[in-house]
Amino acid sequence: METIKKIRQKAASNLKTIILPEYDDSRVLEAAKIIDSEGIAKVLLLTPDKVCPKEKERYIDEFYRIYKGKDYTLEAVKELFKGTLYYAAMMTREGKADGMVAGASHTTPNMARAVIRCIGVDEKITIVSSCFVMAVPDCAYGEEGTFIFADCGVIPEPNARQLACISMATSKMAKKALDLVPRIAVLSYSTKGSAKTKSAEKIAEAITLFKEMAPGIMIDGEMQVDAAIVPEVAKIKYPESSLAGRANILIFPNLEAGNIGYKLVQRLGKADALGPLFLGLKKPASDLSRGCLIEDIVNSVALTAVMAQ
Repeated sequence: METIKKIRQKAASNLKTIILPEYDDSRVLEAAKIIDSEGIAKVLLLTPDKVCPKEKERYIDEFYRIYKGKDYTLEAVKELFKGTLYYAAMMTREGKADGMVAGASHTTPNMARAVIRCIGVDEKITIVSSCFVMAVPDCAYGEEGTFIFADCGVIPEPNARQLACISMATSKMAKKALDLVPRIAVLSYSTKGSAKTKSAEKIAEAITLFKEMAPGIMIDGEMQVDAAIVPEVAKIKYPESSLAGRANILIFPNLEAGNIGYKLVQRLGKADALGPLFLGLKKPASDLSRGCLIEDIVNSVALTAVMAQ
C-alpha cells in the first residue's frame, strides 16, 4: 500500500543501522535479505560471532551497576545476557545501532523490559507506550485509510497523565514518520458525556493536560469510534467537535481495547499493521508478534529506521 511504500522510501533516503538480535529465526533471516537488497536500512544481524565477550562483560557490569539497587543479583543479570536481546539493547543504548527490532521469538513483556531497562525512557515523554500504523485498503476515513492506534501493547490501564503522554508521543511519531498533521480522538463507549463515568472524567482530564503540553495540536474526546472517524456520524453525535469525524490518531482507553481494536481492523479490514513501535524511548525500537510474517519484519525495520533519522 501507499503508506508502506512511503515509509520504505523514507527509510531508504537516509540509511540507519537497525539491529536484529533474533538471528536464528528463519523469518528474520529472510527479512534481512530483503531489507539489504531493497536498501531500506543497514541490517546488523546479531549472530553469536558478532557478540564480543569483553563487551558483553562490560554490558553486564554496567547493567548491574544501574539496577543492583532494585533486587538484581549479578547472577540474575548474567542470566538476562545469555541470549542476544539485552546485548542488542545495550548496543542500541550506546549508539552502535540506531534502533532495534525483535519479538519474533520473544514475548512482548520480555522485549519491553529489555528496551526500557537498557535503552531508557525519554525524559520529555516520561513513559513508554506503543503504537501501530494501520493502513486500511479502500478506506476513505482517517488519512486516506491510514491511522495510528495507541496504546496497543504496554500500559494496561493508563491514567489521565499517561493518556496525555501517549497522545503526545503518538502525535510526534505521526509527524516524523508519516508527515501527518495529527488529529487525535481519545476513544470511549460514550461520546462527550452521553454516559457519566469515571472513564469519561479521566479522558477529560487527559485532554486538558494534553492541551497544556501541546496547545496547537487538535484533540478531542471522549468519543465513540464512529463519531471520531465518520464525518456523517460526527455531525449527528458530536457536531461541535473540531475533529468533525476526521481523526487519524485513535487513542484507546486501555490495553484490552487497543489490542482488540487493531487485530479486528487487521484481520477483518485486511489492513497492514506496522508495529508495535515503542514510544517514549531514547532510541527507537519495535516489537514483533511471534506470529509475524516476513513482510511484517521488513516494514517494522523500515518504520524503526525512519524514527531513527
